[in-house]
Amino acid sequence: MAQDVTVSGNIGTTHQPPLVVQVEYGSRWPQRTQRLVAIILIGSLLLNAWFLTDPLAYSRPEIPEQFVDGQKGAADRIAIVHVEGMISPPFTERWIRQFRQAAKDDSVKGVLLSIDSPGGFVADSHQLHREIRKLSEKKPVYVSMKRLAASGGYYIAVAPGQQSRIFAEPTTWTGSIGVIIARYNATELARKIGVTMEPLVTGPLKDTLNPFRDMTAEETKVWDAILKDAFDRFISVIEEGRPDLTAAAIRTLATGQIYTASQALTNHLVDEIGYQEDAVNALAATLGLSAWETFEYRSTPGLIDAILGSRIEPPSVTEQFMESTVPKAMYLASWNPFVPTR
Repeated sequence: MAQDVTVSGNIGTTHQPPLVVQVEYGSRWPQRTQRLVAIILIGSLLLNAWFLTDPLAYSRPEIPEQFVDGQKGAADRIAIVHVEGMISPPFTERWIRQFRQAAKDDSVKGVLLSIDSPGGFVADSHQLHREIRKLSEKKPVYVSMKRLAASGGYYIAVAPGQQSRIFAEPTTWTGSIGVIIARYNATELARKIGVTMEPLVTGPLKDTLNPFRDMTAEETKVWDAILKDAFDRFISVIEEGRPDLTAAAIRTLATGQIYTASQALTNHLVDEIGYQEDAVNALAATLGLSAWETFEYRSTPGLIDAILGSRIEPPSVTEQFMESTVPKAMYLASWNPFVPTR
């Protein structure tokens, strides 16, 4: 950009031609740089508009796949979804994404649900159960139990329904049918050290499960109803999913006991003793496949998860204590649900 400045007049006593002074103001950036900045700015605006309309889009890339066995590149495929560890956020959502991916992938003819879990939250277990049930209405789903498929792990194992088959390894532990809400009773300790806990509450049940006092009869009644609701739901999903078990038989088994693979087979909790490859072969036979590829999903955190995660500090002792005081109904094979989820 240039600006011309003309100065005219007499210099001294003699006539001189007009004096023209030209002052040029150069651009800060070359035109090529200006165009690049404009393109970046427009792209940024479009990207922001995309996030505003779909703010979670960054966390939903196509799920990576890893070849496991069979004929690589075969048109017909069997997907393996691994549910491992505690059934809890944020892993619940990632497993759900895998089930949904398998449901919409036309090349996936069947799904193997591989379980190695002690269970977890009641709500998360039911969310997975619902998603697996929806998947099984579209494609056959078989189950392979690994080290532990107990409580919430068994809750999701029966989700595919009576047309499915459940395989347990010879050393699998399963069962633990029941619900637990942890509560510590520290009343004696509080008396010995002279500590009293007297929260100001708006109702008699607001500080229920307070470990520094005994539970009242009213509180016991309330929590019994909550436990019964979750327990009855557990019984009903097993009855729906297991062809050889009645509600009465299930309640007899539902003492919270862990069952070995052979005990589970005797009690009709599983169908066969076998390994993952046995379950895959049985599923392929059911599908009538002569050649197939077996693969597994490998969900990884998204870019923004990684960026944010690097800045997140572990919870403080105070935060961990506060979290432990929140009531949690668990389908969990443990006496202590106040454990880290991962």
